[in-house]
Amino acid sequence: METEARWTADQVLALAPDAASRKAGARLATPSPWSGTGVAGAAVWGLCKGSGGTPYQTVVDVSGPAFRCSCPSRKFPCKHALGLLLLWAEGDAGPIAPSGAPEWVEQWTAARRKKAESQAAGPAAEKAAGPADPEAAKRRADRRAIRVEGGAAELEQRLTDLLRGGLAGADRDGYKQWDEVAARMVDAQAPGLAARVRDLGTVPAGGGDWPSRMLEETALLHLLARGYLGRERLPVPLAETVRTRVGFTVDSAELLAGPTVRGHWLVLAQYDTADDRLTTRRIWLYDEAAGRFALLLSFGAAGRAPELVLPVGVVIDAEVAYYPSALPLRAVLGTQHGTAPAEAVPRGVAVAAALDSYGVALADDPWLDAWPVVLADVVPIPGDVRWQVADATREEAIPVAGGAPQWRLAALSGGHPVTAFGELGPTGFRPLAAWPASTPTPVPLAP
Repeated sequence: METEARWTADQVLALAPDAASRKAGARLATPSPWSGTGVAGAAVWGLCKGSGGTPYQTVVDVSGPAFRCSCPSRKFPCKHALGLLLLWAEGDAGPIAPSGAPEWVEQWTAARRKKAESQAAGPAAEKAAGPADPEAAKRRADRRAIRVEGGAAELEQRLTDLLRGGLAGADRDGYKQWDEVAARMVDAQAPGLAARVRDLGTVPAGGGDWPSRMLEETALLHLLARGYLGRERLPVPLAETVRTRVGFTVDSAELLAGPTVRGHWLVLAQYDTADDRLTTRRIWLYDEAAGRFALLLSFGAAGRAPELVLPVGVVIDAEVAYYPSALPLRAVLGTQHGTAPAEAVPRGVAVAAALDSYGVALADDPWLDAWPVVLADVVPIPGDVRWQVADATREEAIPVAGGAPQWRLAALSGGHPVTAFGELGPTGFRPLAAWPASTPTPVPLAP
């Protein structure tokens, strides 16, 4: 697979960490501020004039992709990298032509190759060496298991008290009570339980029939706590799912040291969510030949974008390792062997088939909040309360999740059937990408 395939402007702009970066990058997509530009293999570089006397050195490895810029921006990629890529996306007619790489570009690419080789050798070496002190590691794991058990038991008692007092009055004490319970779960080393408790505390603020939603979320939280307390009696894949949902993690290096899955992965969507502690980036991959999805998660401290960036619409020849689960979805990205542009629209399924697959998935993982589906021949239509995505040839339809970008999907459709990718969840379908008029490159819909 070739690594020099040019991206489209939409693919470049989809990499931007926020709307301000997209606008700033677009303003720099002109030849005037740039000098010393060039492209060789997977490297694209240039010097961008800034406010000072020294231009910023900007280089991008499009096979990663990876970015480096000498500007002081904390955003990733910065506006200079976006502007450079937009110029490169113009193709051979644009201002960036093949040339020999300057020394500063060669030094950076050489350092990247050395780091990649070290990372590739690292997991194998660690696996061969084994843990430094297996007995100590086992003692730490046992102590944590006991702490989490105590937290799950305490959470069960809190939920019992809540139900005994009645859900309809759960909003009287505000968020403070839930913040206290979440803090107790953090002390018990169960961050997954803590996160779900915090989410539970936001339900009353949503208005509407919030007591029903509170009952649903409380039931799922109860099921998770009981599942952990009785994990020895669960099938191994389900027990792993429970451990993950409670907050136990597996080191990515350890995963990559084990079995990996190589495929040609189409990057379907990339989007960020943020709170006051963390920015989370979700990247969906799809290997159509094998019919499997993979979800990559990357994290950044509050106010900073995560470093993992993949252009939507590019096909990556890569290895991934799935986290243990009854429903393997989340994965870690391993060795990449090359990239190429998408050549065809993926085959989608009918709305009814997508709903059936979601039901089967929930049986394996009741706490699943997003199930990936590619829908074929669907049309967005307005409704009395919410928009819907309707099957163009059948009677089935799915409500669009609240806050989802239905207007952009409607504009792409123009009233005609399109193929759309998105997440199915408890509140409906969240469209994340669409293919209008059989275009092989998806148009990102996520904000």
